[in-house]
Amino acid sequence: MRVISQAKLKTFYTRHSSAELALKAWYDEAKKAFWETPQQIKDQYRSASFVGQNRIVFNIQGNKYRLIVAVAYRFGALYIKFTGTCRIRYDRCCDGGSVTGESEMEIRPIRTELDYQSALKAVAPYFDQEPEPGSSEADSFELLLMVIEAYEARHHVINAPDPIEAIKFCMEQAGLTPKDLRPMIGETNRVYEILNYTRPLTLSMIRRLNASLGIPAHALFGEPKLCRGKANKGITAANAKLIKQTKIADASKLKATKSTKRIASKTSARPLREK
Repeated sequence: MRVISQAKLKTFYTRHSSAELALKAWYDEAKKAFWETPQQIKDQYRSASFVGQNRIVFNIQGNKYRLIVAVAYRFGALYIKFTGTCRIRYDRCCDGGSVTGESEMEIRPIRTELDYQSALKAVAPYFDQEPEPGSSEADSFELLLMVIEAYEARHHVINAPDPIEAIKFCMEQAGLTPKDLRPMIGETNRVYEILNYTRPLTLSMIRRLNASLGIPAHALFGEPKLCRGKANKGITAANAKLIKQTKIADASKLKATKSTKRIASKTSARPLREK
């Protein structure tokens, strides 16, 4: 999907850091998806709600935050309308406009934030009344999407999510528990090790998670960014133990090699006795 109004998403998670990873995970999934019907969204996000005027409400972090987007299904586009707490009035987020003939905005490259905001205002009515493909309104809609996407790609980039948070977000939206991940990861204790950042994902795990849950592979290949506190200590301790064991094994091997060479040297230097 083509996701626009990314600045709203970044502004919100900059102010509410606890929402950052979950919102990044949603954005990453939405960019890789192609939803043609509301049912396809409902199949992927069971807790999503549809509130009219092509608006969808996504529950983030167990309904702590809510993300409202407008969808233009035929154009594969999403417009981020609002991100906030659960105490919101949906009617304030459904203030659609109308499209009458050509867009009121002269479509041109976006160079400033003021131009960007004007473009977002001009494109909003097209999400409430999707134009017919091939019409002049559809052409204006496509051009506006293109210039907005180009500007956001330069000035409002959203980085890939943390891989573990991407898994947790998928679990939350699909109503899964750690036990449900056993076919993709292994025994329950291993699932908890992955979710607690004390064991890295393997290539086979990544493949199964991608195939079974639809989590984008590139999101799972990223480096975990929340390895702090107890989780960080666990990883550090595990790595230190592995390094220590490797050093001991190498030292034992080297000692055995030297001992073998010493015995061989003494044997070759010993004179043969005549019978």
